[in-house]
Amino acid sequence: MFFLRKFFYSSSLVLLSAMAVSVTAQQLVPAPPQLSVSAYVLMDADTGTILVEHNSGEPLPPASLTKMMTSYIVSEEIDSGRLKEDERVRISDNAWKKGGAKSGSSTMFLNPRTEVPVMDLLRGVIIQSGNDASIALAEHIAGNEMAFADVMNQQAKLLGMNDTHFMNSTGWPAEGHITTARDLAILGQAVVQDHPDHYSIYAEKYFQYNGINQSNRNKLLFRDKTVDGLKTGHTNEAGYCLVASAKKKDMRLISVVMGAKSEESRAVESQRLLSYGFRYFATHNLYKAGSALHTSRIWGGLQKELVLTLAKDVTVTIPSGAHKKLVAETVVDKGIHAPIIAGQELGRLHVTLEDELIVDAPLIASTPVDESGFIARTWDSLMFMVQGE
Repeated sequence: MFFLRKFFYSSSLVLLSAMAVSVTAQQLVPAPPQLSVSAYVLMDADTGTILVEHNSGEPLPPASLTKMMTSYIVSEEIDSGRLKEDERVRISDNAWKKGGAKSGSSTMFLNPRTEVPVMDLLRGVIIQSGNDASIALAEHIAGNEMAFADVMNQQAKLLGMNDTHFMNSTGWPAEGHITTARDLAILGQAVVQDHPDHYSIYAEKYFQYNGINQSNRNKLLFRDKTVDGLKTGHTNEAGYCLVASAKKKDMRLISVVMGAKSEESRAVESQRLLSYGFRYFATHNLYKAGSALHTSRIWGGLQKELVLTLAKDVTVTIPSGAHKKLVAETVVDKGIHAPIIAGQELGRLHVTLEDELIVDAPLIASTPVDESGFIARTWDSLMFMVQGE
């Protein structure tokens, strides 16, 4: 059963209420699968909880997984109004030579010195993994690919990808062009959450441009209806890589596999991770933002009581059935005095699972409280000294 308890620094724990929960028995969780790849991660996309990881912090070349950041920045530019979806981008000779049909790399088969709409190029980056499209967008946004790489690195830091450094927009092998499986999971989470309108492109299986129809290289899109993204990558240096995202009911998982031996292997190993996560873990929304979790006595205020609430939803990812062992408690400041502003932190919500703290969220004032008059404040001060809280 999931308990909610009130706690004051000056009083003992008191059981307040019990939430209705499923009676499903807790499922035993076996050891996670061991994959034949260089590094891997399985993350819950909603909570950011890492369910499985191996060598997740090892710096590795990302190959075309790099293009996830390229497409993310394009979406950022569109959302900010600095770039329009129907804006036409001129394809430079440089983009054609480095990433076009004669380059021998993944390409959208763009023609040099033509103009192509932004959204066509974005599809070329995501679905066809076009190096020419990536370079063209980089040049259009930042002037040249080197300057765009600087933007990529700034964005990586903002997202918390602290072990990542980009040298180009494509993932073409370059000294110092590295990332980690954990950082790629963070990027995948950002792609899903920050730009939902563009995320649907990652699920598209085919894209035709210049009379050439190409299929998405993510084999899981064709095998598993829960999978709707994200990106493949391959170079001799990086091996075969895949960041995959899948949603089943209300749970979304992101898997990262780096350094697989073959295209088939990266798909199979990614499927193993996703299947493990969906079978043995569950995501629970415990509280909605704005939920009234505690009522505090206010001293010296125009009102005597104040509801404390949450600024954000509280969601956890835990082993299936383990919600029966969750215990929550509110830890509230002693002696709360007016004035108080809305949103002011006045306590914490702690949620534990078998004595392990898994949630530590701020409790905030739901409304402002102004000071009362002098006489009322003086009386409250005397009462507080006598009674405390």
